[in-house]
Amino acid sequence: MALWLWIIAGFLSGSVMYAHLLSKIARVDLRSVGDGNPGAFNLWQAAGYRYGMLAVILDFMKGFVPVAAALRTGFIHPDDPALIPIAAAPVLGHLFSPFLRFKGGKGIAVTFGVWSALTAFEVTIVYAAILAVLLVVGRALNGWRPTSSEADSFMVVLGMVAVSVWLHQRPYPAALFWGWCTNIALMIWAHRNGLRVFLKKWI
Repeated sequence: MALWLWIIAGFLSGSVMYAHLLSKIARVDLRSVGDGNPGAFNLWQAAGYRYGMLAVILDFMKGFVPVAAALRTGFIHPDDPALIPIAAAPVLGHLFSPFLRFKGGKGIAVTFGVWSALTAFEVTIVYAAILAVLLVVGRALNGWRPTSSEADSFMVVLGMVAVSVWLHQRPYPAALFWGWCTNIALMIWAHRNGLRVFLKKWI
């Protein structure tokens, strides 16, 4: 029963759409920005870096806090299969927020928060480095112009795929790898439209 409480707490934490709430304060409509995603990066574009950075931090924390709390209290351990649904819950909450009729963001910042809690920031740093390299490569291929949202979706998913190589090289327990499998599946779902457009263009 306690497991379900942790899962529900994580889901509810993830489902609070801070970018959407901050957009109301900033008086901007995120549906008219970029791909219409009610997330922190669109808020950054629409309302400036102050609002955007605050939303990124809050989205990060809503993934970090519930997972870190479950680990810190000793309810779960890194080799415990219960880690998988607890780690997935904040991302699921963000992607399918009941406060936005089960529509949400793409889960990038909350994913960073979850993996920071799971690996003491190690995988977060690796993922950020991979994304930075992909961004430079993507802009170079695009004539140093900003990449499209579809290309960004491809890089986000490709970066998480590359993280699996790092996980295999480290002595992490199997539960963490299955947590990654769940996370990459959710990311593919969240970015499915951008991936479809990008792959149709280049393949």
